[in-house]
Amino acid sequence: MLKFLDHLEEWLIASLIAAATILVFIAVVHRYAAGLPIPVVQDWLLAINLSWAQELCIYMFIWMAKFGAAYGVRTGIHVGVDVLINRLPDSMRRKYVLFGLLSGALFTIIVGTLGANYVWVIGHTDQTSPDLELPLWIVYLCIPFGSYLMCFRFLQVAWSFYKTGELPHHDHGYVEGIDDVTPIDIIPYGLKDNLHPADAKPGGKS
Repeated sequence: MLKFLDHLEEWLIASLIAAATILVFIAVVHRYAAGLPIPVVQDWLLAINLSWAQELCIYMFIWMAKFGAAYGVRTGIHVGVDVLINRLPDSMRRKYVLFGLLSGALFTIIVGTLGANYVWVIGHTDQTSPDLELPLWIVYLCIPFGSYLMCFRFLQVAWSFYKTGELPHHDHGYVEGIDDVTPIDIIPYGLKDNLHPADAKPGGKS
C-alpha cells in the first residue's frame, strides 16, 4: 500500500509539472504566433481562446507544491538547520528530532483540518474561478489533501526514526542514471594536445 502511495505521489507531481510546462509553452507560442501577419493563420489563431491557460497553470503548480512538500518530507530534501541539534548527545538529539517531526505533523493536521472546513463552507456556495469557471472548492481541495498527506509523511518518518534512529537523506549531487566513475590519475604534462604545456626537454628546448 505504501509503495502504491509513493508511486502515486511521484506520478501526480511529475504529471502536473509536465502538463503545466507544456501548457505554458503552447500559450506563449500561441501569443507570439497570433501577432504575425499571416493570412488565414492569424485569424485562426486569434479565434483560439487560451486566456484560461495561465489560471490553470497556477492551480497545477499549487497542487504540485502541496504534494511536493509531502514528497520532500518522505525523501528528506527539505532544508533544515541542524548545527545545534547535531552537537547534542545522542539521547537529547533523538528527543529533539522526534519533537520536531511530531510538531510538523501537528501543524499540518491543523492546516489540513482548517482547509477541509474551508472547502466544506465554500462548497455550499456558487463561487467559481474567473477564467475556467471551475468551482473553487475543487481548487482548494489541495489544502486538505496535501496537508493530510504531509502529516502522514511526518508520522511515517518519525516512526522510522524512532525504530531505526535514521532520517531520510537526499544526496543533492547525485544524478540518477549516472554511474560512479573511478578516478584515474592523469599527468596533464604528458598529454599531447594544445591545452596542456608539455614537459621541457633536456638542453633547454621544448
